Amino acid sequence: MERERQYKLKMKAKVAKRALDTLQEIMDEPYSMIIRDAAIQRFEYTFEAIWKLVKEYLIEREGLICNSPKSCFREAFRMHLINEDESMQALYMTDDRNMTTHTYHEDVAEEIYKELSGYYTLMNKIYTNIVRECL
Repeated sequence: MERERQYKLKMKAKVAKRALDTLQEIMDEPYSMIIRDAAIQRFEYTFEAIWKLVKEYLIEREGLICNSPKSCFREAFRMHLINEDESMQALYMTDDRNMTTHTYHEDVAEEIYKELSGYYTLMNKIYTNIVRECL
């Protein structure tokens, strides 16, 4: 069972790394509405990959079960994967992820796009901390 959990954690880390790479790639492109919308879509799936990595880490390493992104980020703070400011940013990031269904509103799309660089940095830190700790 432990070997299976470790394998799942490695697979989630691999998916998260690929997602982070694609998000970074699109953010390096010059701004256009098409790039903005593509970046937001990549943010969506990167966010999903990261919170599911945190969820698996918490199960594997701490025996904790969390079933939502916010609860996982709160536990990540408790386990010192992220600091207090980063945990607040993660909660805002979760709210923005939930708002991405409204990207047809130009103002919402622009606001989320402006936050992507900071969100990328946070998600990459979470990924790096998990990989450094256990993979």
